[in-house]
Amino acid sequence: MNTHEILLPITGMTCASCSTRVEKALRKQAGVHTATVNLASEQAAIHYDPALVNPQALQAAVEQAGFGVVTDRVELPITGMTCASCSARVEKALRKVPGVMSATVNLATEHATVLYAPAGVGYADFAQAVEAAGYGVIASSDPTAAAGEDAEATARAQELAHKRRQLTVALVLGLPLLLLAMSRDLGLLAPWMFGAGAEMMAQMHDASMAQMMEHIPARYDLLNWLFLILATPVQFYSGADFYRNAWKALKARTANMDSLIVMGTSVAYFYSVALLLSNAAGHVYFETAAVIIALVLVGKYMESRAKSQTGAAIKTLIGLQPKTARVLRGGQEIDVPVAEVRTGEIVIVRPGEKIPVDGVILDGTSSVDESMLTGESMPVEKHPGDTVVGATINRSGSFQLRATRVGRESALAQIIRLVQEAQGSRAPVQRLVDYVASIFVPVVIVIATLTFFGWLLFSTLGFTKALLFAIAVLVIACPCALGLATPTAIMVGTGVGASRGILIKNAESLERASTIQTVILDKTGTITAGKPEVTDLVLSEHARRQPALANGGEPQSTPEAALLALAASGESRSEHPLGEAIVRAAQAQGLNLSRPTRFNAITGAGIEADVEGHALLVGTPRLFSERGIALGDLAAAVERLQAEGKTAMLVAADGVALGILAVADTVRPTSTAAIAALRAQGIEVAMLTGDNQRTAAAIAQQVGVDRVLAEVRPEEKANEVRRLQSAGRVVAMVGDGINDAPALAQADVGIAIGTGTDVAMEAADITLMRGDLQGVAQAISLSQATMRTIRWNLFWAFIYNIMLIPLAAGVLYPFTGWQLSPMLAAGAMAFSSVFVVSNSLRLRRSGMREQQGQ
Repeated sequence: MNTHEILLPITGMTCASCSTRVEKALRKQAGVHTATVNLASEQAAIHYDPALVNPQALQAAVEQAGFGVVTDRVELPITGMTCASCSARVEKALRKVPGVMSATVNLATEHATVLYAPAGVGYADFAQAVEAAGYGVIASSDPTAAAGEDAEATARAQELAHKRRQLTVALVLGLPLLLLAMSRDLGLLAPWMFGAGAEMMAQMHDASMAQMMEHIPARYDLLNWLFLILATPVQFYSGADFYRNAWKALKARTANMDSLIVMGTSVAYFYSVALLLSNAAGHVYFETAAVIIALVLVGKYMESRAKSQTGAAIKTLIGLQPKTARVLRGGQEIDVPVAEVRTGEIVIVRPGEKIPVDGVILDGTSSVDESMLTGESMPVEKHPGDTVVGATINRSGSFQLRATRVGRESALAQIIRLVQEAQGSRAPVQRLVDYVASIFVPVVIVIATLTFFGWLLFSTLGFTKALLFAIAVLVIACPCALGLATPTAIMVGTGVGASRGILIKNAESLERASTIQTVILDKTGTITAGKPEVTDLVLSEHARRQPALANGGEPQSTPEAALLALAASGESRSEHPLGEAIVRAAQAQGLNLSRPTRFNAITGAGIEADVEGHALLVGTPRLFSERGIALGDLAAAVERLQAEGKTAMLVAADGVALGILAVADTVRPTSTAAIAALRAQGIEVAMLTGDNQRTAAAIAQQVGVDRVLAEVRPEEKANEVRRLQSAGRVVAMVGDGINDAPALAQADVGIAIGTGTDVAMEAADITLMRGDLQGVAQAISLSQATMRTIRWNLFWAFIYNIMLIPLAAGVLYPFTGWQLSPMLAAGAMAFSSVFVVSNSLRLRRSGMREQQGQ
């Protein structure tokens, strides 16, 4: 029986009944043999069958029981991977480590991402597992520190330099070898016969060159020995990594791309050596082996160079981090490394400098270039009290700031982490590719074997021709293209998004975003600026007849001022934008406000409070209707204001309607164009708001949305999303990422609009760092372009192998007499993976053009 053990650190347990409940939840899982929970150590020791249950299911069981599981994440830079079967083998090795919840390996980034329960397992265990599988891990004293990036960059540079040396040797020796061999085969160069070979050649002076080669033993041609001398360094120095990786794969009882290359070139090389050492006649194929290795190395080198460009976005973000900061310590200005800046310290920033850390301006004004954060090139004016983000550029003016977030807590660090996680994630479309890659190499070896014996046994072509067909099959098969098709496009797509201020949480979100049919826009703060203002004040006849209500201990000068002061006093404890607008309006007029003795916020409808002995109610017409308060002569004014797109907030005291405060939120300048862009993509646009139908319709008409979802309370937003989904629509919800969290979670794709520092990046699938709607259409366009690229990459990778493997096996030979040379097969294989990576890089170039055109 196959049994694994895992230790899960549990949170939230307070007593013995808690630990019992966790044990019970775990034991219910099929495949769990034993589960013991220790309340003192807060750990669960579980023995389970990995064929029946996985660690994620165990974690889910604990969480469903109402408790938590402590997990951590680490990234390992991997060396030695050459194809999709390599990355699959590393994943398998990591998943076997006790305590690992999940492990994914990205062939394009050459990184493994491990989610694990940090109870007795860590970085060293993962590195050991990778090395035991036959691959390497780039060492770093602190894998999460910036030094880890430097160590990896150095190791990758050394790896590329090593490949360059191998390629140089292969080209310097392989090209002359190819030219000499082709010249002899075409009759441009006579064989260099010696000894008995020269005598036999003299006797066959009337024979063709091909006939001579068929009858004179290969050992008597000095050219063949020269070919051996030229080919051997290529085979065993330039091709050393292929042999090394193939041997590791063999020890692990599997096969990969290196196995195919080693089998193909070794057959050609050692067959030729055997001819030289025997007394047999025949054509040697040293040039075939050498040129195959040279071409594969050319492809691998170009692929490495291209892959390094796919990660340019991360490198750019990391390069943005300032190295030093000028801080005020003991009354002195001193320069210190950014890593040494502490939260709460005063930092001084001068014109033209990068802002070293996130903070709040204490003194001074400036304009700040936040393009690295939002993609917006226009500088933003900053004043005391405003927040600034580290790595943005101070264009003009000096200021002092108080550091609020430093190191890993900074906005830039979070962005880098988010982009890295997105680039390392796996799209659902990758599952088919993973399955094909897992069986690809063994299937190719079987096809090559069948090809060899098929031609040998069922044709008159003979051993050599059959061998060449088999070699061509081995070297033309390209698992690399399959392995790179998806991750390279994901890397470039998420990188392009980051450069435009579009942060995509993972590859699954990117894939789902490409299929969006309906976009729901939350009105306040999304379509509108989110800063409403009081525009109208209407008194009822009853209020006009009454003396001015006393408020704040003193009578107000007019009934209008009294009404505003009364409403603002009640709203003074409200956090709703409309309530804050009423308070600002009263403060602007210098009105005295009272503190309410009782306050209750009515979600999505208004507030009720006791102010100066009055039972105050401020809210929507719907709320007044529910409370049975007659509007009287205010009804007509409500309709008029709503028709103008304003929100009518009614005010009542002691059950009598006193008047209306009309509040309007200005539409963002970019909203109309952004909605038009979405509709141009064939996407239905709906606006969701708590406003009444008439007010919502007025704003909807102004900006051009297709559908209005009005009078929706906050707790009902998720239901509206669910209703559209039940009609078969793929729905995206756009909101602020905090107040709209349930609706964002319910949507197929949740899109949060923020300003970079305040945005909750974890709340949505996509976060727009720029605070307007234009990024929504851009994010959808980017996801569609990325998925198109992935589909083209996969189409090429599959079609290439499906069509060319049969050609290499000689399927057309009986009809045309045409045989695919193993050297051409190697060239096609090298081109295949380079094509996939280059096609993915087109996303970056098109993204740059689009950004320049904005």
